[in-house]
Amino acid sequence: MNLRDFYKSLSFLLGKFSLELIPVNIATWGTADQSTSYYNWYAQNALDGKRYTCTNTELQSDPWWKLDLMKTYSVNRATITNRRDCCESRINGAEIRVGNVSSNVFSNPVCAVVSTIPAGASFSYSCHGMKGRYVFVNIPGTSKILTLCDVGVYVIFPDNLATGRTVTQSSTFGHWSADHAIDFNPGLTNSWSSCSSTIVQTNPWWRVDLRYIYRVSRVVITNILDCCAERINGAEIRIGNSLENNGNNNPICAVISSIPAGVSSTYICNNMEGRYVNLFIPGYSKYLTLCEVEVYGEGVIKQADLVFWENNGFTAVGIWLFTLQSALVEQGFSDEMLQRSQPPEQKVMRKEAVPREFVHQNTGKLKKNVDFEIQLLK
Repeated sequence: MNLRDFYKSLSFLLGKFSLELIPVNIATWGTADQSTSYYNWYAQNALDGKRYTCTNTELQSDPWWKLDLMKTYSVNRATITNRRDCCESRINGAEIRVGNVSSNVFSNPVCAVVSTIPAGASFSYSCHGMKGRYVFVNIPGTSKILTLCDVGVYVIFPDNLATGRTVTQSSTFGHWSADHAIDFNPGLTNSWSSCSSTIVQTNPWWRVDLRYIYRVSRVVITNILDCCAERINGAEIRIGNSLENNGNNNPICAVISSIPAGVSSTYICNNMEGRYVNLFIPGYSKYLTLCEVEVYGEGVIKQADLVFWENNGFTAVGIWLFTLQSALVEQGFSDEMLQRSQPPEQKVMRKEAVPREFVHQNTGKLKKNVDFEIQLLK
């Protein structure tokens, strides 16, 4: 492997490590309804996280329960928790459907059919990325009762570079903290608990630190639904590596003219390079309110980052590899360890000297002037 291929491989790996592959339960982001309600066994009971509060329809034909997620998602899987005190057979034959038709249950495709769930148990059903705004649970047939004690809807959000990063903003209005803008939740039902906002001020801003330099291809902004949609008007998306003026002097990717209430708009940044992504509104008496900020792109590794210095024959490649180790740990690869395996055989005589081979294909040892070993701790 030559040096150019080495860089390409590491750049590819760092890009892959940025993926967020943990499914997120988004069921509570939506609102629930059902065909009928038996006394106070309401549809929303299936979203309160409590196994002892359940939904219950009346005895009827084709009972259904519906979850409106407020926008379209690719559903990875759904979970259903059955009633534990009695009547566990009422779930038998239930269909889980995912689609975009609100008014007709049967117009939405079937994700799975529930054969049976033991009393009080939770079963998971894979939906393989079926797209839809609505998730239905229904039982076809006459003289049926549908009871649900908890429903989960899981979605994978891949590639979003803002996930889990450090965020800050120029000021905070109440509990509308900066991290609410990267919690996946677009705040279409409870904006106060899932959106960020500054107080009214001059030149408000919000910033995410991606920790490493990326080529940003696009930024997606979700605007608040229930009020104040105009607060986003005139916001600038800035990307770069400087913290001068809190990062608000970095180059502009786009200027947001307006975003309709509750809508997610995408802004193309044409692979602008930067560690920091800012949202900035210039002017007096401004609020900056963000319900979700998503950043997409790929990692950048430059040859200039690989600097050599003379110190008893030890090169700064080790420092660079330690930085890579830190990057792996930041992305959750805590079992990865880079360590020096043995002293180098000879001193690097010239600063421009670059080893032609880095990692041995079979042993994992870095060859020639640089001798390290990559170990996976078990």
